[in-house]
Amino acid sequence: MKEEIQVANMNNRTINANRIVVKVGTSSLIHPSGAINLETFDQLAYTLSALNNQGKELILVSSGAIGVGLNKMNLKKRPTEIGAQQALAAIGQSELMTLFTQRFNHYLTDIAQVLLTHDIFDYPKSNKYVMDTFNCLLNDNVIPIVNENDTVATDELDHKTTFGDNDQLSAIVASHVNADLLIVLSDIDGFYDQNPKKYVNANLISTVNHINEKTFTVAGGSGSRFGTGGMQTKLLAAKRMLDENRQMVLANGKDPRVILDILAGKQIGTLFSNDSTSNQHRDLANLNQK
Repeated sequence: MKEEIQVANMNNRTINANRIVVKVGTSSLIHPSGAINLETFDQLAYTLSALNNQGKELILVSSGAIGVGLNKMNLKKRPTEIGAQQALAAIGQSELMTLFTQRFNHYLTDIAQVLLTHDIFDYPKSNKYVMDTFNCLLNDNVIPIVNENDTVATDELDHKTTFGDNDQLSAIVASHVNADLLIVLSDIDGFYDQNPKKYVNANLISTVNHINEKTFTVAGGSGSRFGTGGMQTKLLAAKRMLDENRQMVLANGKDPRVILDILAGKQIGTLFSNDSTSNQHRDLANLNQK
C-alpha cells in the first residue's frame, strides 16, 4: 500500500475533538542552555485553561523531569547511570509540578499529578483504577498532568528495554481514555519529507494517512540531550493513533497557544489521520517515490 502525503498549504482542516491529550516535550520546556522556559509554562497553562473553560476534556502528558532536575542541580550533562537519572527525575518532577501549579493557579485551573508505569495498563484491575481516576478528574474539570514514574520504571531512561518514552505514553493514554485527538508539541514544525536541518528544500508534510517502513526511514534519529524522543518515537505514537482511527497533530511547541489554532482548523504542523477528507489539499507527493 502506497503512502499518500500532502504538502502543506493554507487550507483549513476539520478537527472535531472534545477529549484531547496534549504531549509537551522537554525541548519545549527547557531552553538549549538548560534554563527553564518560563514563557512556555505560562502559555501552556493559559491555553489549556482556556480550553478547559470551554468544556474541553484535557490531559497533559509532560516530559521534562530530568531536564528540570539538571537545571535544579546546576548540571550541564545528563548522567549515564540509571540511578542518577532516577534521582534527577525525582528532583525534577517535584519542581516541574511546582511550576505547573503556579501557572495554572494563575488562570484559576485545577491540576492533578498522575505518575504511571507501563504495567498499570497491562493488568485489568490497576488499569480500571487509573481510568476511574482520569474520569473523575475530567468530570471535575481538573486537568491531569501525566508523566512516567521514573523512580520505579526505567523504560524511558537509558535502559535496554525499547518500549517507553513520553511520546508512546501519550499515545497509550490517548488510547485508554478514548481521546479524540493527540497533540504532540515538539521542537520541529511537523513531519518533513527529509531532514530540514540538513536539506533546505525539505517540505513539511501536512497530512499523513498511512505509515510504513519508508516513513520511519525518513524520520531519522533521536532527540536532544535533555530529552529522549525523536521523530521515530512520534511516528510510533502516530501509528498507534491511526491504527485506532484516532487523529494526531505534530506541531512546534515554541508557543503552546498554537493548540488553539490547531483546534480552529488552521493548517499547522502535520495531521496524522485516516480521514483523507479532513482537508482540501491538491498538492500531492508520494513519499515512496523519494
